[in-house]
Amino acid sequence: MYRRIRDLREDHDLKQVDMAEYLNCSQVCYSNYEIGKRGVPADVLIKLSQFYNTSVDYLLELTDDPRPYPRKK
Repeated sequence: MYRRIRDLREDHDLKQVDMAEYLNCSQVCYSNYEIGKRGVPADVLIKLSQFYNTSVDYLLELTDDPRPYPRKK
């Protein structure tokens, strides 16, 4: 999972500080998510999946299909 969130960030040409600002956390906190020193809370996984337009399952590497699930209206 940790590599996938880093790869997504890099694919979008973003810096850790950009994602930290979006998630309302420090750059150090976000860096710890990416290197696996800190678990990623469910609310952060949801925000990341919405930001990258993918599913939480994709972030967790439970699937290789990046398409998001249909969202409730």
